[in-house]
This record gives sequence, C-alpha cells and structure tokens, in this order.
Amino acid sequence: MKIGSVDHKELFCRSFMESYREYEPEHLPWPDLDDAALARMRGIPFWDQALNKERQAGVIVSQYATTVDDRILQPAIALQGQEESRHARLLKILIERYGITMPPCPPIEVPANLEQTFIEFGFEECLDSFFAFGLFEIAREARVFPEQIFTIFDPILDEEVRHIVFFVNWFTYLQIQRGDGFLPLRSAKTLWYYGKALSSVIKAFGEADPNGAGFTASGAGVFSQDLTIEKFLQVCIKENQRRMSKYDSRLLQPRLIPRLASMALSTLQLLPKRKAFGEGVRV
Repeated sequence: MKIGSVDHKELFCRSFMESYREYEPEHLPWPDLDDAALARMRGIPFWDQALNKERQAGVIVSQYATTVDDRILQPAIALQGQEESRHARLLKILIERYGITMPPCPPIEVPANLEQTFIEFGFEECLDSFFAFGLFEIAREARVFPEQIFTIFDPILDEEVRHIVFFVNWFTYLQIQRGDGFLPLRSAKTLWYYGKALSSVIKAFGEADPNGAGFTASGAGVFSQDLTIEKFLQVCIKENQRRMSKYDSRLLQPRLIPRLASMALSTLQLLPKRKAFGEGVRV
C-alpha cells in the first residue's frame, strides 16, 4: 500500500471508524473513593487544563469536519469531534462527582483557520498522550485509586491512541495530496509542529502551576514519591509500544517523541543517579 494513496486513506479511516466504542460517561461504574484517594484525586494539578482542552477540541474538530467535503474523511473527522466532546463530558462528571475545585470554564473560541488549529491540536495530542500513557501506568502500579477508576480510563487512553494514529496518517495523506510528499520537507514540518506543541503545553501547564514544578513532575509527584526520570521514561516508552502494537502495521504511527524519549533515556542511564520526582527534580 502506498502512503498518501486512496487505499491508504480508506485504510486509516476504516480502521478509525470500525474501532469506535459506544458508551455514555454518565453510565460508567464510577466508584466511591475513601478520604485518601479523594485527596489524591483532588491534588492532581491539571484537571481544569484537561477539561478546557477537551471542550475546545470537541468544538474545533466538529466544526472542522463540517468544512471537509471528502466523503471518506468527513465522517471519520466528525466522529473524532464527537469523541473529544464525550471526553469533556467524562471529565466534567469526574470533577463534579469527586468534588474537585476548579475555576469556571472560559468560553470556547472558534478560530478562523480551523484546519491549521486541528493540525496544531493533533500534534499536541501526540505529545500529551505519550506521557499520559506512562503516568497512567505508574498510577495504576502504585494503586493510588481503586481499580475501577483505571478500568474506566484505560479504554479512554486507547481512544487517544486511535486519535493520534488517525491524525498522523491524515496529516501525511494531506501533505502528499497537496504536493508536499518530499520526506525531508514533511519531517521538517513535523519537527516544527512538535516544537510548537511543546511550547503550548509548557505555557498552559506553567500558568496552571505557579510553583513552576512542571506538568510531568507535578503529576508524577501525586502518584509516586520515589519516581526517577529514567523510570518514568521507561514506562512511557513501554506503554506507548504496547498500546500502538494493537494497530495495523501498515498505518503510520507517531515516532518522533518515542525516539527522542529513548535517546534521552539512553543518555540518562550513562549519568550519575538522579533524584526522584518527589525530591524536587524538575522535568
């Protein structure tokens, strides 16, 4: 199968549509939490950022879908918009059920250039998801919440995998169809977008964390006090590989962030042992 061909488009759209999972957040088996688990849940520093991002994503992706006239691409993008909105509903239910305090949600702004915003959001999602996979597994191993919480969120993370696999295939297909199939040019664009995504994530979570601890360090510190950077990267890489292995090998997958993480891990393993996240290491 040739990347950028009609066959490629049909494959990544069909794979996305056929792997859809039906559920309603309101009907999920939300467990009761004891005081310790409630304190940990409420101590996670990024609930408001996560909710606002999913709300914005649901609107942006859904609105962008209305501008797409390709009969194969359009329903797939529209479905992702529905799923992003469902993620926002799920987070809102969690926040309300467990009494998490957060500021009022800001109004959603619909940008003029929906396609460009969808592209930027897609790269941010690739970046966020890689680290979220590791953080989720670390929390699960530490048993910081009842297993029912992880049972609820495990398929949600698999939905994120579906989104980013669909996105990287769509983005590559789009570039090739528009005459940007030259690999070095595509790679340069990908690197630029990841740089922009990293800048956006740092800015968003820096504003949410006035102490400057950083998103990864703050989140990891809630779940484990003896977590090293090396261990965190190892888990992220392993979980990314495990979740990605479920998808058709003919489909493209996000490669840059896992490769950079592997390079960073190899470098760190050659250095003297570092402090754990809980001892003040900043990432």
